[in-house]
Amino acid sequence: MGFFSFFSKDKKEELNQVLEKSKENFFQKLAKTVVGKSKVDDEVLDNLEEILIASDVGVETTLKIIERIETRVSKDKYISTSQLNTILREEIIDLLIDNNVSNLEDFELPKSDLPYIIMVVGVNGVGKTTTIGKLAYQFKQRGYNVMLGAADTFRAAAVDQLEIWAERAGVPIITQKMGADPAAVAFDTVASAISRNSDVVIIDTAGRLHNKIPLMKELTKIKNVIQKQIPNAPHEILLVLDGSIGQNAIEQARQFTAATEVNALAITKLDGTAKGGVVIGISDQFSIPVKYIGVGEKIEQIQVFNRAEFIDSLFPENW
Repeated sequence: MGFFSFFSKDKKEELNQVLEKSKENFFQKLAKTVVGKSKVDDEVLDNLEEILIASDVGVETTLKIIERIETRVSKDKYISTSQLNTILREEIIDLLIDNNVSNLEDFELPKSDLPYIIMVVGVNGVGKTTTIGKLAYQFKQRGYNVMLGAADTFRAAAVDQLEIWAERAGVPIITQKMGADPAAVAFDTVASAISRNSDVVIIDTAGRLHNKIPLMKELTKIKNVIQKQIPNAPHEILLVLDGSIGQNAIEQARQFTAATEVNALAITKLDGTAKGGVVIGISDQFSIPVKYIGVGEKIEQIQVFNRAEFIDSLFPENW
């Protein structure tokens, strides 16, 4: 499958709409920066640095981008301000490539005789349950047998919401009573999935604050009981982050990745926010791929993250 083969015109248009506010916010500021300027100079770069930081790209990532552009400007001697957007796009894409933020195929799972186990983590309110429902729907649409596990047994609402999403996606769900041991729910879910020859299992976990040590111990316990049935599972620990909270999302990622073995990220609620730049910062600062982005409230509105398409939508050539 080619680099852009799964990225349809409809998905591209959807992504463009989602990033509209972020683009408008960025380019209005950029236009003021370059007005009356014919070439990229130190003043333009200083202003660009401020704009990128204000767009929630983050200080660390912004400095890397500015350094790359400075190197290019010094090498080419003269770069007009009309070229700035193209250069910005190219350097950000190259930065993410250098950091091995790889593009993934369109909701494809590795072939195996045992279920592929995804454990979903994140604080309450980030769109964790919604993301699980959307993923279940996407995997089922591609012919996979999907099962959900409601291991967030501390909130009745969490189980109820997941049951609603399971019904929408048309997939089975394993639940237990309120206050049940989350690890027991995870164990039963995996056991049931094995017996039913499921292809993929998505397990919800409690979304309490990331600095709560008991929660981290609980996640470890869940992992251990899963591994009693499938030794190398969970195959994916997916951290869900709310893109609309900007730099706070980066801080949550930092806390969770320090405490748990997160190996994939999902960024939600990008529609309607001007903080789309946070995806660039998160992609750069963590050696963990952004795997999915939420682009709306409907069950089908989730995309596999494609760095080139994302940057192309955020910094279009003709704006």
